[in-house]
Order: sequence, then structure tokens, then C-alpha cells
Amino acid sequence: MVRVRAVVVPVLFLLVACFSFQQLFASDDTVFYDSFDETFEGRWTVSSKDDYQGVWTHSKSEGHEDYGLLVSEKAKKYAIVKELEKPASLKDGTVVLQFETRLQNGLECGGAYLKYLRPQEAGWEPKIFDNESPYSIMFGPDKCGLTNKVHFIFKHKNPKSGEYVEHHLTTPPSVPSDKLSHVYTAILKPDNELRILVDGEEKRKANFLSADDFMPPLIPTKTIPDPEDKKPEDWDERAKIPDPNAVKPEDWDEDAPLEIVDEEAEKPEGWLDDEPEEIDDPDATKPEDWDDEEDGEFEAPRIENPKCVTAPGCGEWKRPMKRNPAYKGKWHAPLIDNPNYKGIWKPQEIPNPSYFEADQPDFEPVVAVGIEIWTMQDGILFDNILITKDEKVAETYRETTWKPKFEVEKEKQKDEEDVQGSEGFLSSFQKKVFDLLYTVADIPFLSAHKSKIIDLIEKAEQQPNLTVGIIVSIVVIIFTVFIKLLFGGKKPARVEKKTTGTADASSSEEKEEEKEKEGTSAENENETAAAPRRRTVRREN
Repeated sequence: MVRVRAVVVPVLFLLVACFSFQQLFASDDTVFYDSFDETFEGRWTVSSKDDYQGVWTHSKSEGHEDYGLLVSEKAKKYAIVKELEKPASLKDGTVVLQFETRLQNGLECGGAYLKYLRPQEAGWEPKIFDNESPYSIMFGPDKCGLTNKVHFIFKHKNPKSGEYVEHHLTTPPSVPSDKLSHVYTAILKPDNELRILVDGEEKRKANFLSADDFMPPLIPTKTIPDPEDKKPEDWDERAKIPDPNAVKPEDWDEDAPLEIVDEEAEKPEGWLDDEPEEIDDPDATKPEDWDDEEDGEFEAPRIENPKCVTAPGCGEWKRPMKRNPAYKGKWHAPLIDNPNYKGIWKPQEIPNPSYFEADQPDFEPVVAVGIEIWTMQDGILFDNILITKDEKVAETYRETTWKPKFEVEKEKQKDEEDVQGSEGFLSSFQKKVFDLLYTVADIPFLSAHKSKIIDLIEKAEQQPNLTVGIIVSIVVIIFTVFIKLLFGGKKPARVEKKTTGTADASSSEEKEEEKEKEGTSAENENETAAAPRRRTVRREN
């Protein structure tokens, strides 16, 4: 009996929770919801206008089993609309507009916003839905060039002029710059408060009646500049004028140069007059594949003259320039107060014929939800579009439909960034090591082994996994050369013998030693001459 109760109670609890969850989602407070679990075809209407050639597809979000409405092609215009079963009022209590979008390939230039459309008598039809179709609210991400914002725009009819005016939210939030799923929420409150949430976090709070929060303000100014008013011809707006009585001083030389030669300067000691600042690279050799007829006469690249590095300077010495103490520039009469100054002219104010007063916006109802965008990127996925009267319903959808996906994507992104970060650090470290090794290869006492060292470095650059072993090899070469310099280069002192035979033998040995040295020197010169060519190839890459 205890075992049966242990099984039945959790099952009943689960059924009650599921029923409560379904009841919440099926609440009368939910005006519209589309999860796109089913295909949009037959439910949404794709615009038939020629400008909108972009193909919508019913696709899974990358890495999930969850479906959405996908922008499938680059550099296209898209338009699709879904009519509501009944109009949704934006004036009766709280209204929450919410949807998810995922920029799977990023967003360099394009929109990912929704339009909440006014009644059809305002001049649109589903089949010809386009950018001219009138809307009450436009909400969502938009990014291109300097534009990077989560739009909130509402169109409001001026009761005096009858004109529909677009009112843009000032300082809107920016669009997240990653490729993760994000949920955008706009909460319209009956006290004229607007709250914009991104991923459930409040990013902007505004008031529909505030002149600081919308441009242009919902309530027009009481007065406007008179468009018929004109500035009088004799109106002088200059606060200062040149003094008409001022005279240029006689000693004012306008032709004096700004700088003159410093006659007191002396040539620094050690200046190398006969040395050029640059010389031909003595280590440069003509490439084997150089064709004089096609490439012209080979010229060695120019390098800084090493003699000039330690000297004060090279080449012809010239006295430096200094500021001319007599320089005054062009003379201008000093400014004085303008006796005819009348201030900056402005047209006179007249009553604004479009001025009205209101306690709240007179929103027109929403009869359809549309997506009308132009984008250079594909992979934009829309999902879980919601209109509700209850903030808790919107929060529940965020927690159950968006957050699990976002957490999976965020974790995956973190893992990828960790891998890229470690690889980037390793690559940067290896580059510094290679640069250091090339510098080591140029040390004079390693000239006989320069070619071999550069061979090893280039092999390490091609196969980074061999870097450690190659560094060890180079260290061994350097250590061996160092030991030979310390202990292997000393020759026993020659002792002169009186006997002719011994002297002849010594002379013969000396000649053989000189030949060996000449041979070794020639080999070193050959290797040294070849080495710069290899170094040049590496630098070109």
C-alpha cells in the first residue's frame, strides 16, 4: 500500500502541474501565441509583391529540436503576416508584446523586428503586405552601419491634423552581438509607462507622454515658429566686428617666415659626413629565379647604415630650423562690440494648429502581426511570438521556452571561446618564440650554423607541434658552438727547433692548417651567403 502511494502521489502532482501549465497558456489573457511547432504554411500569409523574394522556411533552431520561422536567403526582402482572430486593444490595461529571435549567422545589416498592424480599412491587405502597410507599433532589433538598436516606434493619429506621426523611442537598447537566442519584451502599462526587456532584464523605461522619451513627442508644442515670418534685411547678428579705427603697426612684418635657420647650431661631434644614412644590404643575394630580362637589374634592398646607429648622424649636416622671434603673421584688426548687434534672429512664435492634450496615447487596435524586413544575412529565426495582457504569462514563456535553449547555447559558446582562447594564446606564444629564434640565428658566432638553424625554425613554423623538440635542437647547437669556443679553439704554442727537419715539418704542418682554415672559411662564407636568402623567404610569407 505504501509503495502504491509512493508512485501515485508524484504522478498526480505531475498531472496537476501540467494541467495548471496548460491552463496558464490557454488563459484568456493570452491574446495571440505562435510557437511554430507546426508549419506556418496555411496559417501565415506570404506577401505576393514582387519586391519580396526572400523564402521563408519552417526550420529547427541550430542545436535544438525547437522549430521557428527562418529567413533562409541573404540579401533579400521578406514579408509575411498573420491575422489575429479578433482585434487586440492596446488601451485596456497592461499589454505585453514578446517574441524570440536568433541571429544564427550574426547580423551585419538588416532588421529582425515585428510590426503590429492596424485594421485593414487603414489601407492594407495580407497578400500585398509591404513596408507601406500601416502599423500601430514596430518593435525589435535593427542593425546596419551606425544603427544598432532595439526599435520601439508607435504611430499615433493627431486628433487635430488627422496625420499619423511616427514616435521613436529615444536611446533604445542595443542589439546583442552574439548568435544566441534572445527574447524581446515590450510592456505597455495603463499609466503610460513603457518597459523594454531583453532576455527578461529591463533595458529601458519610458513614459509615452514624456517629451524626453520619444522623438517627436506625443504631445506637440503649444506654439511653433511662424513659417511666414522673415528676417529683416538690416538685421545684424554679428556680436563682434573688426575695429574700423585700428591701424596696422609700422613694424608689423607680415612677410616674416614662421621658422628661420638656427645660426647658433653647431655640428655634433662624431657626425659622419661621408656616410650615407642607408646602404645596400650586404647579405642580400639575387634570387635563383630572378630573370634580368623580365625583372630588370637586381638591386639589393636598402637597410639602415649600421655606422649611423651609434653616431649622432650621417650625410651632409645642415643647421636645424627654429621659430622666428620676429614672426607675427598676417595682421588683423582687433574685434570690438558691434553697436548694431540685435541678437540671433528667430521667427516669432504662433499657436500650433496641431497642438492637443491627452492623458494617454490613443492607440488603434492590432489586427495582425507582420514581419517586413530587408537583410543581408540569412539564418534569422523567429519564434514564440506572444501578445498577452499578463506579465506573468510572458515571464512563464521566457522561463519555459527561451531560457533552456539560451543556457545550452551559452554553455556551448563558452566552451568554444575557451578553446579559441587557448589556441590563440599558443599561436601568439609560438610566434614570439620563432621571432626570437630568428634573432638568435643572426648572432655572428653562429654564422657557420645559420642555415641549419633557419631550416629547423621553418620546419617548426610549418609543424607547430614540433616546436619544443626543435627549440631543444637549436639550444644543443648553440651549446656545442659555445663549448668549442671556450675549449676547442686553443692551439699549442709553437716552439722553434734548431734542427732543419723539425722546422720543415712544422712549416708543412702550418701550411696544412692554413689550407684547412681557408676551406672552413669558404664553407662558412657559402653558408652565410645562402642564409639571408632563406630569411628573406620567411619574411615575404
